[in-house]
Amino acid sequence: MIATTAGIAIFAPFIAVNNPEEINPANKFIQAGAGYPLGTDQLGRCVFSRLVYGARYSLGISVPVLFILAVISVLIGTIPAYVGGRLDRAFSVICDIFMSFPPLLVVLSLVGALGQGILNIMVAVVFSMWVWFAKIVRSYVLLEKQKGYITAAKIAGCTDAQIITRHIIPNILPAMVVYFSTGIAGMMLMISGFSFLGLGIEAGVPEWGAMLSSGPAYLYSHPSLLVYPGVCILFTAAGFNLFGEALRDIISPEEA
Repeated sequence: MIATTAGIAIFAPFIAVNNPEEINPANKFIQAGAGYPLGTDQLGRCVFSRLVYGARYSLGISVPVLFILAVISVLIGTIPAYVGGRLDRAFSVICDIFMSFPPLLVVLSLVGALGQGILNIMVAVVFSMWVWFAKIVRSYVLLEKQKGYITAAKIAGCTDAQIITRHIIPNILPAMVVYFSTGIAGMMLMISGFSFLGLGIEAGVPEWGAMLSSGPAYLYSHPSLLVYPGVCILFTAAGFNLFGEALRDIISPEEA
């Protein structure tokens, strides 16, 4: 399922039969046919081509955002948890302050200040979500630093930097890979939800969430405009969730 979506995103220019952004009001709501495999929307744009390019936008936003979140959360969450003391308490207070604001409220504020755009929505999502991922990393580090091999590494003369980079991070990485792999689906649904609310993505961009936002207006006359992008989001999110669950069973079979 993931390979199918990724393949469509990579080879979108060869799969799409029409320009996904070409507007032709004379061709609006054309039924599915040879020229338009899934028909056209209210502006005469090819629905099939927009769905194909939508895979590129949805994955192209969700995956980089999650990768940035992973890097930031591992860097920020590991050091305070390992050092402990005042640094860890200060980090916990900062996390509690950030977590007191709902992510949607933070994104709304940032998008209102920065303006619409794919880059701005990515910045807003990273800023609103980093604390949630950093807290997860902190909990893993707190468990890991209590283990015997950390004490053995200290006795062997390893510095704190060596223990963090050579022992703690490599040992929490498998669990974090599982967590972040399942998080891709949630990130995709979140960004699609923001697009559905009209946040961040410019009008006309063939992104699944943005396409979904225009569907309710034609729910009774042309429900396919709502169904097609919804099915694409469901298919891709389910693929990443299943992948994450399978990866968890492989890495931590005792928790399955």
